[in-house]
Amino acid sequence: MQIIIIGASGHGKVISDIISYNIERVGGGGSYKFLDGNIKRGTEIHGYPVIGTVEECVHYPEAHFLIGIGDNLTRKKIAETYELNYITAIHPTAVIGENVHIGNGTVVMANAVINADAKIGKHCIINTSAVIEHECTIGDYTHVSPQACLCGNVHVGEECHIGAGATIINNKNIVNNIIIGAENVVIRDINESGTYAGSPIRRIG
Repeated sequence: MQIIIIGASGHGKVISDIISYNIERVGGGGSYKFLDGNIKRGTEIHGYPVIGTVEECVHYPEAHFLIGIGDNLTRKKIAETYELNYITAIHPTAVIGENVHIGNGTVVMANAVINADAKIGKHCIINTSAVIEHECTIGDYTHVSPQACLCGNVHVGEECHIGAGATIINNKNIVNNIIIGAENVVIRDINESGTYAGSPIRRIG
């Protein structure tokens, strides 16, 4: 299987680690390459080459793709511009519960936990040691940062960013286009798009 990662900076490198771990674990064949217009063609990342720019993805119709870019809106723009064979990547140390749905293009990092009946949209990032509890739903293009925790039955919209170490208590609803600051605790529904921080949390922009 040929896997191409779009984006060869920090997030792309973490995805390449996940792919390497999975290839080694199953003992199967496969390789991956990168597309990144900001890095010189031929540069090797973790031993695998940058083979061109993002726009050149259309030259590889048989390949499987992941978008290794942390910015939600950039991931969305690429995914909606190029109809590619997007796959998921799940680190072997992640815990995935029963009846969990994970959309195409989503990446689940090391030691993340996604518990029973959770539904994760497409092209999301569930980052290192994040916890998504039972029956949560997460919209497309949302990033749950390292060690963030969504308690049971939390509903998060599309294109949200949940900051590192943030907690959303159970049964809360978060609309689209929300940024939750790091280490903050959400104790009420958030019904207006914007950036939220503080204790108690409040809209700051």
